[in-house]
Amino acid sequence: MKLITLFKAGILAAAVTTLSGCGTINAIGNLNEGAGGTFMEVWDKWVEAEGDIADATMWEVKVEEGVKLEDVIDAINAVGVNRNIKNVGELPLSEELKARGVASGVIHVMSFCNPETARKMIDFSPAMAGFLPCRVNIVEEADGLHIYTMNMDMAIKMGKKMPPELLEATLDVRNTMWEMLEKGAKGEF
Repeated sequence: MKLITLFKAGILAAAVTTLSGCGTINAIGNLNEGAGGTFMEVWDKWVEAEGDIADATMWEVKVEEGVKLEDVIDAINAVGVNRNIKNVGELPLSEELKARGVASGVIHVMSFCNPETARKMIDFSPAMAGFLPCRVNIVEEADGLHIYTMNMDMAIKMGKKMPPELLEATLDVRNTMWEMLEKGAKGEF
């Protein structure tokens, strides 16, 4: 028993030494509360999706039967207006493909931004500009329409700790994006 305990202690010591040498422990200390749970959700989804990282890092909801594309778009836009997030562009990608002679089910890309929050986020981490603007995508699959957007909990919980004001603003954007999925799926506005 003593040998097993010593063995486990040795493995733990080696792991801590290796991790601290890589800066991992320092990085872990900079994470927001809930980072581990969010990491495991993404990991589990990644495994379930057989390594599809895009699938693992997105939120997705299926649009209810009978809800038309126009109602989904209107519902998502209404949430943006009500929550002060500006629609900064739409790309009816499937329509563009059809104009080029390429058959396609619905692919409709919508982009949203709260400029003040975006500025604060870029000041905090310039690389966050790569995530801007927030996108909501409506995609036709074999079983109907689905809505996708990035899992914002990754940026919030798995990123380094944000100042309280930025965290509050980012959580507001996160909650708005989630509301867009919920209301868009039902065509509610």
